[in-house]
Amino acid sequence: MSKNWFETVAEAQRRAKKSLPPSVYMALVAGSERGKTLEDNIDAYSELGFAPHVANLAPQRDLSTTVMGLHLDLPVMISPTGVQAVHPDGEVAIGRAAAARGTAMGLSSFASKSVEEVVAVNPKTFFQLYWSGSKEVILARVERARAAGAAGIIVTLDWSFSQGRDWGSPSIPEKLDLKTMVKFSPEALRRPAWALRWLRSGALPDLTTPNMALPGQPPPTFFGAYGEWMQTPLPTWEDLAWLRSHYDGPLMLKGVMRVDDALRAVDVGFDALSVSNHGGNNLDGTPASVRALPAVAEAVGHQVDVLLDGGIRRGSDVVKAVALGAKCVMIGRAYLWGLAANGQAGVENVLDILRSGIDSGLLGIGKSAVRDLTPDDLLVPEGFERRLGTVPAR
Repeated sequence: MSKNWFETVAEAQRRAKKSLPPSVYMALVAGSERGKTLEDNIDAYSELGFAPHVANLAPQRDLSTTVMGLHLDLPVMISPTGVQAVHPDGEVAIGRAAAARGTAMGLSSFASKSVEEVVAVNPKTFFQLYWSGSKEVILARVERARAAGAAGIIVTLDWSFSQGRDWGSPSIPEKLDLKTMVKFSPEALRRPAWALRWLRSGALPDLTTPNMALPGQPPPTFFGAYGEWMQTPLPTWEDLAWLRSHYDGPLMLKGVMRVDDALRAVDVGFDALSVSNHGGNNLDGTPASVRALPAVAEAVGHQVDVLLDGGIRRGSDVVKAVALGAKCVMIGRAYLWGLAANGQAGVENVLDILRSGIDSGLLGIGKSAVRDLTPDDLLVPEGFERRLGTVPAR
């Protein structure tokens, strides 16, 4: 077994912290304000339990599922993450790893690699869209993704531009000019393996956003793209219906935490919803996404695919989320730790850890397929759920 192999996502995170410059590592940790939602996303899974069987267990287990018509070998897909300087191969390495393990990938508008490059290595790539720019610009980005062969579009709306973190935010430069390189050189020198990896690639971390580029123009910097996003009028349900009318491919809405929003999204015509609080990076004090999942799945899971994004660190977490109504989960930080630890192989390592944990969970509770999981397979304590956007019973 390779010395670079790791047995848990927690170990991948420890290696990422040791190998990445502090500013890069803390950009991945992120979070918002006090970090209550960030913590609850992870801690909530520990409140859920199992009651395993000891005999008549399934000798083979089927981990496969479908999301918006795509077959996945396991109920885990890659969640879109923004510009990152973790590894020179970036989202291309992540896409290859997901393809090698038979699953799909969400590619961020703020990714460091273009949609064309990533779709080329993983046709099961969904392009993630922020509501940024005019409708003409938004539609141009959608059409570019379609032309590249993207499997569908993920519209992300769970963001309130909350800036402060009690532990401090990392310094992120707008571009890597000589002045910036001198400023950040002490960090790079403390992480020689990371610096050498970039030197060998013949490039420096690219802080531009190629998927936000307009035809005939160079890619904007991260802050240039972020500025466009901040200045764009916030979308209405009518705007989302407009997008649906102009795009006939698979369409997911990411960031739904409330039943009333879920019902409106179904009326608009979305094919899938991701129950998500943006990994604890949105409005601090929002409950863990897994707490909101059961009510959303109960309300609309028979009409659209419901996914869960937030806090997944082990296969048993996936089993719990699927049992509570998710068809699939999306992972973010977990695969970035793997990428930092060992590149593409590290992302594959993370997916293998989750696959093994899912399989063990199914074995223990006596189920032969993930699609057979139900809430009855879990020990759910009273008061665990947060049924947001529902009318209280009278």
